[in-house]
Amino acid sequence: MEKLDRAFYSRDSISVAKALLGKVLIRETGGERIAARIVETEAYMGVADRAAHSYGGRRTPRVEVMYGEAGLAYVFMIYGMHCCFNVVTAEKEIPQAVLIRAAEPLEGLEQMALARFGKLYGELTKSQRLGLTNGPGKLCRALGLDRQFNGADLCGDTLYIEEGQKTDFSVVTAKRVGVDYAGEAKDYPWRFYSKDSKYVSVR
Repeated sequence: MEKLDRAFYSRDSISVAKALLGKVLIRETGGERIAARIVETEAYMGVADRAAHSYGGRRTPRVEVMYGEAGLAYVFMIYGMHCCFNVVTAEKEIPQAVLIRAAEPLEGLEQMALARFGKLYGELTKSQRLGLTNGPGKLCRALGLDRQFNGADLCGDTLYIEEGQKTDFSVVTAKRVGVDYAGEAKDYPWRFYSKDSKYVSVR
């Protein structure tokens, strides 16, 4: 499959968030591929978006990667225990990003199952299989994505996103999750997900 290039990411976050649905997130590790189809995203629009880490032009070591070129990974930790994987978008010095909220497991199911539950995939319950990657923290745990991937170039060969197979699906637009602190921005309809996917985190 064709790897997404930097031009794909060099657009505003809303456009990229929609376009990422159906694409396939790949991590190459130990000569094997772990792959998951993206089914849910959230756009964060930078300095004017009260829900964004870069709101108001905030520029700290934590968010510095968002000021870099499009197509870098922005990985941050919440609650001191869960990582969240984001794609940096837009032009350099315009700190926007897209959060990958959920994905459908495709390849490397054994590695994902061991990483999430310490069991082989065949030993998982139906609920555990659905719960492999249906949330941002779960996705990062399953793919082994932690803070060491912050700043990783998604146009490289270790962590990247592929075009994926062309499939038709309906896209749902909704409010973002967990941003009640963000004033009017909590109601912005900047979350997008595949209507029929059972791996969406919140409906």
